Amino acid sequence: MPLVSIDVLEGHSSDELDAISIAVHDAMVELLDVPERDHFQIITEHAPSAFRFDRHYLDIDRSNAFVLVRITLASGRAVAAKQAFYARLAALLVERVGLRTEDLAVVLTENTREDWSFGRGQASYIELPREAWR
Repeated sequence: MPLVSIDVLEGHSSDELDAISIAVHDAMVELLDVPERDHFQIITEHAPSAFRFDRHYLDIDRSNAFVLVRITLASGRAVAAKQAFYARLAALLVERVGLRTEDLAVVLTENTREDWSFGRGQASYIELPREAWR
């Protein structure tokens, strides 16, 4: 159900982008009750002139390694689950790509299940039985 957008400055290797992608997905499966095969991501590398961010917002020092993860997903997760997700994703990115926790920002945007269509002109989560989602 989630749609993930990952934005970074240009210059990452394919292996690094894969590791970031997989870490985001693994953390969502583990802590946000996302089905394993529900993997929809857009990864965009930007020139410095096209990806601007405050390098010191909230007194957090960000570098050129900054990663912005935006996730649109159906509403219903508890605050504690979201907090656990943020912490787990940060830990996975430290472990897998050496990203500093200061260089990660995550934005969750919630909507409702009728807001999703994955094909056939159907409101997928309304018209298909829940067991079909897995």
